[in-house]
Amino acid sequence: MLQLAFIRQNRDLVIERLGVKNFKELNLVDEIIALDEQRRKKQTGNDELAAKVNAASKEIGMLMGKGEKDAAESKKAEVAQYKESSKQIGDELASIEQRVNDMLVRLPNLPSPLVPKGSTPEENLNVKESGDEPTLPANAQPHWELIKKYDLVNFELGVKLTGSGFPVYKGKGARLQRAMAQYFLEFNTKAGYTEYIPPYMVNEASAYGTGQLPDKEGQMYHMQVDNFYMIPTSEVPITNIYRDEIVKESDLPLRMTAYTPCFRREAGSFGADVRGLNRVHQFDKVEIVQIVHPDKSYDALNEMVAHVEKLLQSLGLKYRILRLCGGDMSFTSALTYDFEVWSAAQKKWLECSSVSNFESFQSNRMKIRFKDEKGKPQLVHTLNGSSLAFPRIMACILENNQTENGINIPQVLQTYFGAASIN
Repeated sequence: MLQLAFIRQNRDLVIERLGVKNFKELNLVDEIIALDEQRRKKQTGNDELAAKVNAASKEIGMLMGKGEKDAAESKKAEVAQYKESSKQIGDELASIEQRVNDMLVRLPNLPSPLVPKGSTPEENLNVKESGDEPTLPANAQPHWELIKKYDLVNFELGVKLTGSGFPVYKGKGARLQRAMAQYFLEFNTKAGYTEYIPPYMVNEASAYGTGQLPDKEGQMYHMQVDNFYMIPTSEVPITNIYRDEIVKESDLPLRMTAYTPCFRREAGSFGADVRGLNRVHQFDKVEIVQIVHPDKSYDALNEMVAHVEKLLQSLGLKYRILRLCGGDMSFTSALTYDFEVWSAAQKKWLECSSVSNFESFQSNRMKIRFKDEKGKPQLVHTLNGSSLAFPRIMACILENNQTENGINIPQVLQTYFGAASIN
């Protein structure tokens, strides 16, 4: 959530940056400022009433001391009127503050000056492309055919048990998932990330804190009886570990990683892009999260991008890094780099990771702070990235490493998988 004082003091900048994100409700900025001005005036009036109550209370004591009971009673009646007026103003203030907050949560994060303008994925900036084009056999198949051939995933059984988009991994398919989880987690922990196993459901406060609510209600599975939400990513519970806390500046940066299933409704998804593992409702993912000093968040972002890049390089996959344009960014992000891997059989790029800096947008919602050298609370910056999301990585491992005699397993995964190939 944007800070109200910043909006008030930087109105033109806020409108200009929201325009880069193609935000359509720019009128909200002026409405928020106008409502806040009303609040400030009413607060001033309430402060003046409080001063009158204090002065009159002292005067009542003096009058009582002098034995002027009638005058004291008159002052008491005056104080009662002040308090009644103050209560009315207090109710009005609470109403205005709620209206301001309801508007604030509708504003997305401001994009960094590094964010290119644009409204479609085609306008994202290609920062880097690396890796070799795999040489495939003449009869190369897409991963959904390879999955059937080697009996790795059963989509039909997933439909029977739950519904479309809930695959059942089996045999060597399940083992490959486990191998990726172990390798990705160890890759992260060796880089200084602390491993967590968080809950797979979160409460409303947690979903609000990281910005899923009120922006993404339609994308999450909601347990209405308990008012819990299935996590769309472990970023949500992991970042909320420090909600409403003041962390020690000396403890920054806080680095966390988690392996969890993720649940996304992906309403409206259809067509060739959702075949096989390209888009599913439940998938596994290893996440990295950092909570850092605000002066160091872009250094942390570059560090996380380099970390994910090294992980992809270790898997031997061809990849590219995109800096997202304003119109393709998430509601909460200030700057996002997407990683895509090349699907040799499908002849297309598949997103496998997003690494984002949210600056103080999430920490302002969650009230995660530290005390600076003057002892004043300051908001931290939060970042997260996929390291990595499994389905499309698995799809590309299968497609890009297929041979006439089976599928080769990347060398870094072989120890965890227990074999060098799938035959």
